[in-house]
Amino acid sequence: MNSSETNTFVTTRWTQVLAARGDSEAARAALSELCSAYYGPVVAFLTHTGCGADDPRDVAHEFFAVLLERDGVGGVEPARGRFRSYLLGAVKHHVTNRRVRAMREKRGGRTEHEPLQAGTDTTVERQLAADSPKLDTLFDHEWAMAVIERALAALQREAAADGTERQFAVLKSWLSFDGIPGSQAEAAFQLGMSGGAVKVAVHRLRRRFRELVRGEIAQTLPSAEEVEAELRHLIEALTRE
Repeated sequence: MNSSETNTFVTTRWTQVLAARGDSEAARAALSELCSAYYGPVVAFLTHTGCGADDPRDVAHEFFAVLLERDGVGGVEPARGRFRSYLLGAVKHHVTNRRVRAMREKRGGRTEHEPLQAGTDTTVERQLAADSPKLDTLFDHEWAMAVIERALAALQREAAADGTERQFAVLKSWLSFDGIPGSQAEAAFQLGMSGGAVKVAVHRLRRRFRELVRGEIAQTLPSAEEVEAELRHLIEALTRE
C-alpha cells in the first residue's frame, strides 16, 4: 500500500472513533454510521442466541442505544481491535447482561440490583461460551455479507450516476462469490456489445468492486496494514460451510 493510501486511512470511521474515544461529535457520528451499517449481523446473532419473548430487532436497538452512549468505546485500545471484533464482543456482553437480569428477576422479582460483579454468576457466560464457535461463525458470515451488500450498493449508485445501470444489472453476476455467472456471449447479445468489450467491462467491474470492498473493510480497522488479513477473513467467512 502506498503512502497516500496510508495517509487517507487515518480519516476512516473506526480510527476516528478510537482517536477521539467518542468524545467528539464527529467520532460519535462515525460510530453511529458504523452501527447502522452493521445492524444486520447483530440482529442475526441475537436471533440465534435467543431473546426470550423480545423481538431481536428491538433488542438490537436497545444494544445500539447503549453502545452509542458517551464513552461506549472507552475501553478499546486505539492501537488494537477491529470494529468487527469489538462489535461481536459488545453484543455478547449485552446478551450476558440481559440473561443475568432475567435470572435475577425470576429469582427475586423485579427489584433493583447492583451491577453484576465478576465471578458472581458465571452460568450465562459458560452457556454463551459453549455456543461461541458456532455463533462467531454466524456473525462473521453476516458481517461479510453486509460488507458485500454495501459494496454492491455503492457500485449500483455509481452505475446510476454514469448511466450504466443496464450494463451493471447484466454483468453483476460476475461479482458473486458463490454463484455461477452466465455466458459472456449472452451478455454481449443483451447489451449490444462485442464479446471483447464485455470481457473488458467485466474486468473493470470486478476491479472496482474489489476496491469498494477494500474501502468498506478499511473503514472498520485500526490500521492500514490489517486490510489484507481482514479481506482474507471475509472471503473465508463467505465460503465457509
